[in-house]
Amino acid sequence: MAHLFDPLTLRGVTLRNRIVVSPMCEYSSEDGLANDWHLVHLGSRAVGGAGLVITEAAAVTPEGRITPADLGIYRDDHVLGLTRIVDFIAAQGAVAGIQLAHAGRKASTREPWNGSASIAPSDDGGWQTVAPSAIAPGDDATVPTALSIAEIESTIDAFVAAAKRAIAAGFRVIEIHAAHGYLIHEFFSPLTNTRQDEYGGSFENRTRIAREIVRRVRAAIPNDVALFTRISATDWVEGGWDLEESIALSRDLAALGCDLIDVSSGGLVRSQQIALGPHYQVPFAERIRAQAHVATGAVGLITEPHAANEIVTSGQADLVLLARELLRDPYWPLHAAQALGVDVVWPKQYERAKPPALVGAKHG
Repeated sequence: MAHLFDPLTLRGVTLRNRIVVSPMCEYSSEDGLANDWHLVHLGSRAVGGAGLVITEAAAVTPEGRITPADLGIYRDDHVLGLTRIVDFIAAQGAVAGIQLAHAGRKASTREPWNGSASIAPSDDGGWQTVAPSAIAPGDDATVPTALSIAEIESTIDAFVAAAKRAIAAGFRVIEIHAAHGYLIHEFFSPLTNTRQDEYGGSFENRTRIAREIVRRVRAAIPNDVALFTRISATDWVEGGWDLEESIALSRDLAALGCDLIDVSSGGLVRSQQIALGPHYQVPFAERIRAQAHVATGAVGLITEPHAANEIVTSGQADLVLLARELLRDPYWPLHAAQALGVDVVWPKQYERAKPPALVGAKHG
């Protein structure tokens, strides 16, 4: 029976525990470049004891950014700033991961603190969005241009090129973002994909882009680097993408070399009806793990150490990803270890603050 503070090995990557910093957009880049904010934001979570620290969504093309202030990995000069972050995370005993993304029709918007409104292509800082089909995410948003076959192939190439840059930066985990209503997820769902070619219609066609990206990225990166895919298990809308399709897709991706499915949900359409509550997405991770026979990560309103540990010990998921809770408390893993009676290594600079009662403690 695994424990929250047991190590986990995926391919050649060993995480010191099952706690993951979930990708969280910071909207703090200029021209896609990582900077001191990213170093401190991500580095402090490594100091705080997480096993895996995943960057925010890093755009694989300029037009794949959610906002003009998104992190990017679409040029070679993006690598240097990311390398500095990777090196610091590794020095703290954690593993660095990166999420590769394309925002599709949800691109070209303002930062959340500036209203998140769509920026028209004619406005300063805006650009023409793209998607599987020319369906806008709302009446107040730009209508995207439907991608041609050649443009889809170019986008797949961009994911592969970004993965190679990620390897150059030293990342040991790469995650493909296929959730939350962004480009790849837009292909999955009949609500946003009305194509009549090999990328639309049947389940096989709608999921083709994900299989191609995973297949080609897996071939382009070293065998000892772990590959994750984040999916939305359901659109929470009648007639949309659903859990049964997610299980089938997860099975396909695992066969292509995807090592873990990071299971989230929703984000595609505004009419979604989410049954929100603590751990509301964990059953999706449990079903996919059991029926697709692939490792999973659980995410969503996970805040309490004993409950997080139960997710792992009960076999519902292999990893627990935290987002807002780690914004509130970068040292949540150290505090969770204390709550669970587990002795973990603290940074030597902080050793004098370690509760004496934990020294030598073991978990059962």
